[in-house]
Amino acid sequence: MNTKPLFATLALTVALAAPTFAQDGMKTKSDGDKTKTKADGVTTKTKMSDDGKMKVKGKSDAGDKMKAKTKPRQGDAMSGDATSGSMGTTSVSASPSGGVMVGGAMMTADKDIVDNAAGSSDHTTLVAAVKAAGLVETLKSAGPFTVFAPTNAAFSALPAGTVETLVKPENKATLTKILTYHVVPGRLTAADLKSGQVLTTVEGEQLTVTKTASAVTIKDAKGGMATVTIPDVVSSNGVTHVIDAILMPAK
Repeated sequence: MNTKPLFATLALTVALAAPTFAQDGMKTKSDGDKTKTKADGVTTKTKMSDDGKMKVKGKSDAGDKMKAKTKPRQGDAMSGDATSGSMGTTSVSASPSGGVMVGGAMMTADKDIVDNAAGSSDHTTLVAAVKAAGLVETLKSAGPFTVFAPTNAAFSALPAGTVETLVKPENKATLTKILTYHVVPGRLTAADLKSGQVLTTVEGEQLTVTKTASAVTIKDAKGGMATVTIPDVVSSNGVTHVIDAILMPAK
């Protein structure tokens, strides 16, 4: 059984809850700044330090392990090592084995970009478009690539009928052009993206990065803007940044 998604859920639950918190079927022991919780065959240990930092370790009865840590959120949510998002006043950083949750699935570094995207319920349209464009093998190759991945909602915001038209065989060239405009050669994490940076895409045209204390946005050739909603989804052949809009090339 793959326990990684369960680990990530438990890590967040324990890290953001009070030390004495317990649910039905969950056993919890607290000793000062240390808490041990067991539920559904998974034992989770947490340790809180005086400066607010917390370490979380998990182990299943089958022997699978994970590690995660939290720290008080400061300044730029898109910088540093906060890779799996934030909740409340806490920024969470998961180990590579823990991955990042996207669309209800755990994205892990042992899978390639396509296989990770295929597990996300928020990216079914993107995956279907990649297949229609014949780009699956390209995005499963060694790369590395940096992919700005629009969600289903981003595709739905396009004029009615646009997606249905693009995935038709006779429009493959246009679809390929749009999709490769979302791909940049190399592995660029959120920390590598700088305000004013110009990125040359696989399609050949450019994207411009704007970075503030609260967000990273990507400007396309037509002046459209997309915001990075989940950064640093690491795969074996690159990194994906989830975005909330479609980027369009000029031509």
